[in-house]
Formats: sequence, structure tokens, C-alpha cells
Amino acid sequence: MTAARNQALASQARRVYLEALVRGLAQVGSTLNEAAQQLLLLPAEHAVAVARRDGVAAWTRHGSAWLTGYIGGLRHAAVYGLSETRSGQSIGSTAPGALSLVDDDTIEREIIGSRLALAMMDRASWEFTDLRTRMHELEGHEELNAHDLLRAHVVASLALDAWYRSGLSSSEWQMLKSTLHTEFALLLGEAYHETNRWLIEQGVMPDVDLRPFIRRAAGAVTGRGQPEAAAAPAAAPSDTPYMARQVAQAEAQRSHAGNAAEEVMQLLQRVVSRQVPGFGGAPAAAAPRATVRSSLQGGLQAHAPTVPLPSLPSLHQASSPRLAAAINHAQEALQRRSAAAVAADVELPPLQQLEEIKARSQAFKQVLKQAADSPAERATIEIVALLFQSILQEERIPASVRVWFARLQMPVLRVAVSEPDFFAAADHPARALIDRMGACVMGFNTQAGSGVGDALEREIKRIVQVVEAYPDTGRRVFQTVLTEFEKFLDHYFENENQASMKGVSLAQQVEQRETLAIQYTIELRKMLNEVPVQDGVREFLFHVWADVLAVTAVRAGAQSEETKAMKRAAADLIWSASAKVSREERAEVIRRLPPLLKTLRDGMDHAGVSAAKQDEQIRALNNSLAAAFTAKTATIPRERLDELMDQLQALEALLPEGGLEINESLVRDLSGHESEDLEVVAEGGSAPTPAMLAWAKELQVGGWYMLDYRGRNEAVQLAWRGMRHQLTLFVSPKGRGVLFQLSRLAAFLQAGLLLPAQDEALTVKATRNALAKLDVDPNRLLN
Repeated sequence: MTAARNQALASQARRVYLEALVRGLAQVGSTLNEAAQQLLLLPAEHAVAVARRDGVAAWTRHGSAWLTGYIGGLRHAAVYGLSETRSGQSIGSTAPGALSLVDDDTIEREIIGSRLALAMMDRASWEFTDLRTRMHELEGHEELNAHDLLRAHVVASLALDAWYRSGLSSSEWQMLKSTLHTEFALLLGEAYHETNRWLIEQGVMPDVDLRPFIRRAAGAVTGRGQPEAAAAPAAAPSDTPYMARQVAQAEAQRSHAGNAAEEVMQLLQRVVSRQVPGFGGAPAAAAPRATVRSSLQGGLQAHAPTVPLPSLPSLHQASSPRLAAAINHAQEALQRRSAAAVAADVELPPLQQLEEIKARSQAFKQVLKQAADSPAERATIEIVALLFQSILQEERIPASVRVWFARLQMPVLRVAVSEPDFFAAADHPARALIDRMGACVMGFNTQAGSGVGDALEREIKRIVQVVEAYPDTGRRVFQTVLTEFEKFLDHYFENENQASMKGVSLAQQVEQRETLAIQYTIELRKMLNEVPVQDGVREFLFHVWADVLAVTAVRAGAQSEETKAMKRAAADLIWSASAKVSREERAEVIRRLPPLLKTLRDGMDHAGVSAAKQDEQIRALNNSLAAAFTAKTATIPRERLDELMDQLQALEALLPEGGLEINESLVRDLSGHESEDLEVVAEGGSAPTPAMLAWAKELQVGGWYMLDYRGRNEAVQLAWRGMRHQLTLFVSPKGRGVLFQLSRLAAFLQAGLLLPAQDEALTVKATRNALAKLDVDPNRLLN
């Protein structure tokens, strides 16, 4: 393609993207209206109910103005761009080259925008990566501009600009935050998908190659024939050919895991369509966006299983009345059989129950096929039966759990018959629910007798019963219980799972300590920006005392007397290290110095600073204090010292976006005797690529992995993710915890030291097994 045509295609692609956003906003507004009305129906205390009523009233008055203003802002940004000057207003710049303190409203707005952008990219990262690659091919730029409308944070910024201009406030945003995050994630994902689809139709990179984003060693040649050194920094000493192969293998594994489901769905479509023309929906790669949207959304207003769940008629095709009745009869028969066994207290062992269920399912399959009115319905019955046959034979799932999985066969069949995209959308909620629950229970050693735990098994039982209770809601009930299961896992690992409770509590303390240390450091730097203090004292306060304050606040509370005493010590140190020009001031310093140094030593001791390190810090401080006696700089007035003390007593929470650095001694200081089974990974692997960092962020709580660390290769379960996924805790079945920083986690994935215990999802494997059986006997689809 010529350069002129490339630029024309790029411009048109941006117009396709813009129009997709604008079209989707109508659905966003409609969903927000419905969510706002649903909030009024939820029970709440009087004060909360009043606040909701006021918030909904504000949304009703200003919601349409927000949508109109947002569309205008998107169109303006598409034509004129989002200027750096405008975007810079959000960080407190008052003029070029001038800096000012950032007010609380601006900080809150930045946090809201960042969270919205993260929520969007959690869902849309793959589509964005594909689109970015294609735009790079057309425009020739190494990277998109920081203020490009294709970027999620720009879309989020424009949404917030319009929100506040329309008269809405942060209170209304927080009230609708969950729905806003979900809808914007869907909106952006659809826009990316639609733009990618259009570019593929124009012949732009039908098969996206991510290799240009892998930084090669200096001097390597890119696909365009140019030295890579011109586009990438020089390789680190560890970037050997062996390491390059490791990176390539890890990224290939991640790509395979992400594409396996879609490949299997497309293969199933082709195989079955040869026997049953028109079977199912279109292949996933060409699925209508309504299908993609609906497969992602769900559960926005269904907050509890006791609330009737609306269906999605736009995606449903009614099954024949005879087949619908037969499915209902089969499901009721299974429920009655189970209830009768419980009532009679003669419940069979799980393995015997499974054998009985398999026999009954085979009989039901023939009855259901006789009730079917079309070849497509008979094929659907056969495929769903093969899927569950494979799942029920999965010995890595405890038999007691497989019994409950078996109860999902009829609800899944009902969805598969009525929603053709069940066999085309790899992320269909019914599939996702089975995969998610399966991933959480497949790591236990059933031969060794280690069960999944009563709480987890009860939750799976509850979920199955909820799905059975709402037979006519389609995918919505599956999406709702999937969301509930995700929330349950967070609670389960923190409060109910004996193997992980200690580790999760400790990891949360680590995160809290690191967050507070960062906050205190930022605030101390701001406070001392114009205060005449010796450099040695500044470094001590920033690098040592900020951590002492954080440790004390975590242990005793931010407003405790212990924490206040540490803050007073900081103020005394600042005053003592300033210039002393009078004999009285010098005498006062000498009088205060012994108790001050004792407080400093006590604080460092509580923070885990070694005795040798304490001595080193005290010597440096003594030198700084001695220098203050001869300094000719201005002194700190008493009024300014009092002002600093007041500021120290009310340090603001200012959270940076960067990663958290942790080390093993940090954990042992906080854990006491209960930390012996908690390790912090401080080494291993090489600098991770962006793809590996993205993979590390995608790991899900409850999933099982094989970890090779400190001479052990064992199964571990992901039990906790910190804020912004900077810290991740894995636990072994025996309760040993392993804590990772994000970059180290990505390095272990890249090096193959941490591997998913499952090569592919449970339903993907089941589909492969079904395809193998269909390959042997394709006629079983119609028999």
C-alpha cells in the first residue's frame, strides 16, 4: 500500500472508531438510567436512601446534558486533539514552567479517571493491542501519542470533563461507578473491535504480529529491514539468545492460552456445519458486536439471586416447545432425585452418584433428541452432552464438586439451544462460570484426600441452585452468579480459607505499610521544599523516618499516641538541624538531643532497622547537627515549626501510580512468629517484557499454578491481589505463602518458573474431547 493510501485508511479508521463510540453512548445512557432507578429499589438506611434519591434526581436532571457534552467533546478531540496544555491542567500547573500544590478535588478527579481507564483496559487490552499494531503499520509512528483519542485515559478524561461541566459531581459518579466502569469497558472494547474489523476488511494486517513490540538486542534487524537499535534501547547484559528464546516461549504460551478457546470454537463451527448447515452462530472472529457486547455484559442490575433476572431477547431464538418441556422435565427429575436422597438420608457416595448421573444423562439425551424439532437442536443436545461427559470425567476435580457440575447440564443446554452464540463466543458467561469454578478446584490433590473446603463447596452448590432457579433468564443468571463467585473468592481467601488467611492478612499489612511510606515521603518532601534543613537530615526523613511513620501507623493507628510521638520527633529533628545562631538555641539543642536520639533509635528498631544501620544513621545525623551549629543560613521561626507540626499531624493520602518495592525483611518485621511460612520473592528471572507484565495483571484469584522457587516445584493457588495488582500472594495447600511484586511475577512467568496448572480452560478441553469423538463418528450429531 502507498503512503497516501495508508494515511487515508488511518484517518478513516479513526472516524470508524469515533462513530462506534458515539453510537454506543446511547446504550450507556439507557443502562445508567436503569441502574439509577434500580438503586432506589434497594433497601438501605435512611441516610443512604436519601443520598441515593438525591443522586438519582441529579442524574435525571443532568444525565442527558452529560451525554450531549461528552459526544461534543469526543468530536472536538477527534478533530483538534487533546492538547498537552489542557491535559496538564489536571496536575496543578498554573503556567508554563510553574508548579503549584494540587488541591483535593483535582487529586480525586485524577484517581477517578485512572480507575475508569484501568477498568476499560482490563476488558479491552487485547483489542487495543491489535488496533495499536495496525495503526503503527499505517501511520509509521513507534507509539501512539500520549493524548491520542484511541487511548483509554483520554476517553476517560473527556468523560469526566463532560460529567463535571454538566452539573454532576463525584457523589453521583461514585453512586453509579460500578455500572459506569462496566459500560465504558464494553463501549471501548466495542469501538476497538469495530475498528479492527473494518481494518481487516481493508486488508490491514489480518494476522497481527506482535513481534515489533519485543525489544531485540542492539543491531538486530526488524521486519522493515532497519536496525532495531534505532528504535529500542540497547540490550541489557542478560539479553542473551537463550533469554530471547525464553521470552518468545513465554509469550507464545500466553498467546496460545488466550487464543485456544476461540480456535476451538471456530473448529467446532466448521466440523458441525458440515453435518448441520446453519448450525450455531457466526464464527467468533466475525461475530456481530451485539453478540460480543452481550457476552460481556450482565449482572448490572441483578445484585442478588432473589431478584428476578431479565433476559436478553435480542439474542435468543426460541427452542421448540416440546424440547423446552423435555429440558424442564429432565432438570426437575435430577433435582427431585437429589432432594429425595437428602430427605431419606441415603445419599450415595459422590463417585456412585456420578455413575448414576451419567446413566441418567444418557437416557435423558435420547428423550431430548426425540423432542427436538430440528437437526440443529439435536446437534446441540449431543455436543452439550459430550462437553459434560468430559467434565464429569475430569479426575482433577473432586467427585463431590463434579456432582454439582453435572446439575448445570440442563441449564447450559437451555442456553445453548436458545442462544446460538454459545458455540461461537469463547467468553460466554456459562462457559466462563464453569471454567472459573473448575480452575479454583482443579489444583487440590484428590488422591491425597485434600478437599476443596466446605465453604467453597457450599458456594458452588449455591451457585448451581441459583442457576436452576432461574431457567428463563439465559446468560444473565450465569453472568450474575459469576460476578458473585468472584466476590466470594476475595472473601473466602481472606476470611475462611485456613491456608491463606494469615498470608492475606500479612500481605495487606505490607501493602498498607508501603502505601503509607510513599504518602509520608511525598508529604515530607512538599513540607520541606522551602525549609532550610541540612541535606543529611532530609535524606534521613525521606528514606528512613517515612518508613518508621508507616510502620507505627500500621501497628498502632495513624492517630495513635505512638504515631504522634514519631511525628513530633520529626519536627524536633527538623528544628534541631536548622541553623543555630544564639547560645540559648544551641543549649536547647544539646538539652533535647539525648531523648530525641533515643526516640529515633526506638523508631528505627520498631521498623526493623539493624543495629549497625542505626549507628550509621545516627552518626550521619550527628554530623548534620554539628554543621547546623556553624551554619550561616536562616533559622526556622517557632511559628513555622508549629505549622510543620500541624501538617505532620494531618498528612494527606497521596498515592503514586508507580509500583511498590518490597523485600523479605519487611514482611518478617510485621509478621512475628506467624511469618515463618511466608516468603517474598526478591530474585529470579530477567526484566519482563510489556506482554509479560500484562499477563501478570490478568492472573485471576483462585487459579492454580506450578511454582519453581528455592529448590521446590509445587502447586500454589493465587489467593490475593493488591490494589492496582502491584502485589500478588500465592499459597500452597499446606499454608506456605509466597508474595510477589508485579515485575517479579512477570519475570517468573517469562522464565517459566511460574506456569498455569491448566494448559487450557475446562470447557476448552471438553470441547476438544467432543471434537475428537465427533471426528470418529460425526453421524452421532443427528442420531
